[in-house]
Amino acid sequence: MTEIWSLPVTGAEQLDKARDSSSGRSALTISGGRHRLRQTIIALTKGASLADHDSPGDATLQVVTGRIRLEWADGELILGETELATIPPQRHSLLALADAVVLLTIAR
Repeated sequence: MTEIWSLPVTGAEQLDKARDSSSGRSALTISGGRHRLRQTIIALTKGASLADHDSPGDATLQVVTGRIRLEWADGELILGETELATIPPQRHSLLALADAVVLLTIAR
């Protein structure tokens, strides 16, 4: 069965969960498993982060709401609402500069 997701609505739900979480984060994988494409909605409250971690391979990050900083050893990007960027193929981190919802897409 095909599912339809509203990124703003699902993102708002995840952001509510992030606000109730001590980590300031919440995530929901909306596509994955048997597919070669994995998509996860990640919500972060202002100041919350995903610490330095390995690159998942070919991946993009789209900001649904808010503002984030994607940082790696020799660079960084500041992304705002509706902006999309490829994730560098190296260790990186993510910081919410404001309450934010992002869509992480990974091609396996």
